[in-house]
Amino acid sequence: MARPARRVQLLDAALEVFVAQGYHAAAMDDIADRAGVSKPVLYQHFPGKLDLYLALLDSSCEAVVGSVRSALAATADNKERVAATVDAFFTYVANDKAAFRLVFESDLTQEPAVRERVERVNAESATLVAAVIRDDTGLPDAASQLLAVSLVGMAQVSARYWLAGGIEVSQDQAVELVTALAWRGIGGYPKAGSPEAPRAIG
Repeated sequence: MARPARRVQLLDAALEVFVAQGYHAAAMDDIADRAGVSKPVLYQHFPGKLDLYLALLDSSCEAVVGSVRSALAATADNKERVAATVDAFFTYVANDKAAFRLVFESDLTQEPAVRERVERVNAESATLVAAVIRDDTGLPDAASQLLAVSLVGMAQVSARYWLAGGIEVSQDQAVELVTALAWRGIGGYPKAGSPEAPRAIG
């Protein structure tokens, strides 16, 4: 098997093991067995368990931020942007591989390299949303970032609750509910240049 293809195979196997067992309980032997390779082959690609975990985490973080970026770029209508961003989080957590657990429910957040990545994915997602808020409302950077963090947090936490809570609400219904709540808040900020536009905060 070519090296890039082997790496993908190993990462897929590792994701299954880490999601099922968590970082601390997972063993390189388990991952090698799941991938159907010898442990020396696994070590040829990843020097240790943490290296393997960080490679997966990087991929997962990129997926989250990429989904938010795509959602915001998909339309110029801000209500649709809110809906698309909320949907991006719900779709991400609903993925059958459950990669979101590495990002939002990691049992290794005391490790600086892991904590930095987990914090960065939320910060980068919020920064993307903040740019839209700032450009549309004229609010200063700090205020736009705070609103964006609130919106991203709402989408992420509600998506995880929906998935774990066993509530009888479909994904489409959940996205519609959370979108309505978010839009009724952020939609109340007038666009810059309109008579109702707020003056700079702070």
